[in-house]
Amino acid sequence: MPTALLQPGVYIEEVSSGVRSIAGVATSIALFVGWAPRGPTTKALRLTSFPDYERAYGGLDLRSVLGYSVRHFYDNGGSDAYVIRLASGAITATCDIGDLHIEASSPGVWAHDFSIRLTQRPDATDRFRLDVIVPASNDAVVETFADLSMDSSDPRFAPTVINERSAFMDKLSAGTTTTPGNATAALGSGTPGDDGTVIDPTDNGFRTALLALFDPGGIADQIDLFNIICVPGLIDASTIESMQKRARDRRAFLIVDSDENDTVGTVVASLAGKTKVDAPNSAFYFPWVKAPDPLRQGALRNFPPCGFVAGIYARTDASRGVWKAPAGTEASLTGATGLKTTMSDAENGQLNPHAVNCLRTFPVFGTVAWGARTLHGDNDRGSEWKYLPVRRMALFLEESLYRGTQWVVFEPNDEPLWAQIRLNIGAFMQGLFRQGAFQGTTPRQAYFVKCDSETTTQADINLGIVNILVGFAPLKPAEFVVIKIQQIAGDIPT
Repeated sequence: MPTALLQPGVYIEEVSSGVRSIAGVATSIALFVGWAPRGPTTKALRLTSFPDYERAYGGLDLRSVLGYSVRHFYDNGGSDAYVIRLASGAITATCDIGDLHIEASSPGVWAHDFSIRLTQRPDATDRFRLDVIVPASNDAVVETFADLSMDSSDPRFAPTVINERSAFMDKLSAGTTTTPGNATAALGSGTPGDDGTVIDPTDNGFRTALLALFDPGGIADQIDLFNIICVPGLIDASTIESMQKRARDRRAFLIVDSDENDTVGTVVASLAGKTKVDAPNSAFYFPWVKAPDPLRQGALRNFPPCGFVAGIYARTDASRGVWKAPAGTEASLTGATGLKTTMSDAENGQLNPHAVNCLRTFPVFGTVAWGARTLHGDNDRGSEWKYLPVRRMALFLEESLYRGTQWVVFEPNDEPLWAQIRLNIGAFMQGLFRQGAFQGTTPRQAYFVKCDSETTTQADINLGIVNILVGFAPLKPAEFVVIKIQQIAGDIPT
C-alpha cells in the first residue's frame, strides 16, 4: 500500500493478480551428432537451415551420412537444430603472415581453400585490412576486417576484433611489429590441416565420444533445450540403450535407425537390447530410404530414416500439435523416391505389433511413415507409453511445467501458494484443452491439477516440499480403423 496516507484524496496501488503465465516449450528442436569435414569440435552450433550447415560444417560429404540427414530434416519440415561434430585426429591448419599467427576456425583440410591477405593503409602505416580470400575464385573476398592495428592498447587490435567473430579464423595472435606490411599467405602454409580418421557409428571411438557428449559438462549437456536426438546410422544395441537413458534424463526423444541390411525377416531380432527400461523415449524405424544423392549426379542411394522422420515430427508438431501422431498419409517423406525394402500389408502386420515403425510406399500418397509406437510399444508389454504421441506429449508437459514453475522455489509453502499453482497450471492445461490436446469434452474429463493439503502434508511442509499432481487424458492414435458394413435385407414376406 502507499507509504503514507497524509492528506485526504484518492490513492491508487497495483495489486498482483498472482497469474504467472506458463509457456509451452518448443517440441521439435533436433540434435544431430556425427562426423563432418569441417566445424567446431568443442561446441554445438544452432542452425535454422541447411545453408547454415553448409557454411559451418562443409555441406554434404560422401564419407558421412550426417550432412544428408540434416538436409532431410530441413526438407521435411524441420526448422531448428543443433549439430555436434565428432572428429578423431583432425589437425587445424595454420599460417604465419606479417607478425600474425593465424589458426583456422576448425580442424580439417577445408582451410586449404582459403588464404589471408593483409593490405596496409597508405595514409596510416600502422593500420591495415585483413581479407580472407579464395584464390581459386580470383581472390574472391569471403570475409574482411578493416582498420586493424597491431597495438594491443588500440580498440581495433587485430586479435580482439577477429577472434570469436571470424567464421574462418580462430586464436589469432600478434607479435610486436607495429607495421604489418602487405602480404598474402595460404591457410595451411604453416601447419597443414588434416581431416583425421573418418569415424562413424560402427566405430568404438565414435560411440565412446558420443556418450561422453551427454555426461555432466559434455557438449550436449551444455545445450539448454533439445527434444529430438538423431545419430544417423547408429545401430549398436548397447550404445542405443545408453543413449535412451541420456534421452530420458533430458526429456528428449531418440529416433533409432534400423540396420541398412535389415529385412522383414531379421528386423525384429535386431531390436534385442533396444527395448529396455528407458525405451519409451525412443522409436525405431525400418527400412532405409532411397533418395537421390546430389554428389553422385542424382543417383539413388540408401539413407537412414532418422533425418526424414525428425523433419516429419517437426512438421506435424507445427501443423497439428505434439499430440498428433507423426504418421499417416499426411506424413509423407519429402525427397524420398522409394524404400530399400518394399513391404506388403501382411509383412507390415508382422512388424507393427513388435513396435517396428514401418515406412511404406502407397499409390497417390508416396512414401509415408506408417507407424507411431515407442520402443515400449510391443503388444506383449502392455506399456502405458505404447504410443509415440502420448509419450512426446508427456515430455512436453514435463518440460513446460518444470520451466514454468521455477518461481515457486522458496515461496511460503501454504494455501495461498497452492492456490496460485493451481491457477497457473490450470490455465496452461486449459489452453491445451481448447487446442484439442486431450480426450474429453469438458476440462474435468480432460485434465486435473491438484495441489493442496492432501498432496502436501505437514511433514512435507516441514521438509520444504510442495507436491503438485497433474493428470491428463491423452489422445491415442486411431491405429486400427474398423468399418462394419451390414447389408439391408429388405422386406421379407412372412
